[in-house]
This record gives sequence, C-alpha cells and structure tokens, in this order.
Amino acid sequence: MARNNGNGEVFSYEARREGRTVAVIRGVTGADGSVTVETQVFPVTAPANADPQTRPFVFRTREQAIRFADEAVLALEYLGCNLAE
Repeated sequence: MARNNGNGEVFSYEARREGRTVAVIRGVTGADGSVTVETQVFPVTAPANADPQTRPFVFRTREQAIRFADEAVLALEYLGCNLAE
C-alpha cells in the first residue's frame, strides 16, 4: 500500500465524505530514518473554509508509521469516507 516516491514521501491519503475533504494523512521520511505522519483533519461540523486541525506523529520506523496510517485509513473507511492516494 505505502510506497516512497523519491521526495521523502512514503504515503499520502485523502479522505472525503460527501465530496468534502475530511482528512489528509501523509508520511514523510526524516534524515534519521524516522517517519513523520502528518495529519490534517477538517471537522465536518466546522465551516468549509475553516483551518484544519494539524498534528504530526513521529515513528522510529517506516513499518510503525505505515501500520498507524493503515489503521487510520481503515477507521475512516468504516466511517463512510472515500479514500484516494
């Protein structure tokens, strides 16, 4: 599922619900081999032009970051979101 595209990005997903982006999850490799999962969440109760809630999650290994992202994507799918890479 996850792949490295050459610019340090390991994966990138966008979750949409009813045509509106509700979350963006992106993994970026650090110089020390760690992977930071950058998340942006757009609450469905917020106005469409509201700033997203952003938060980074740092993982020591690529495998840990991918596992975290895979579980987040699965949860978003259960909540009725459509995912795009």
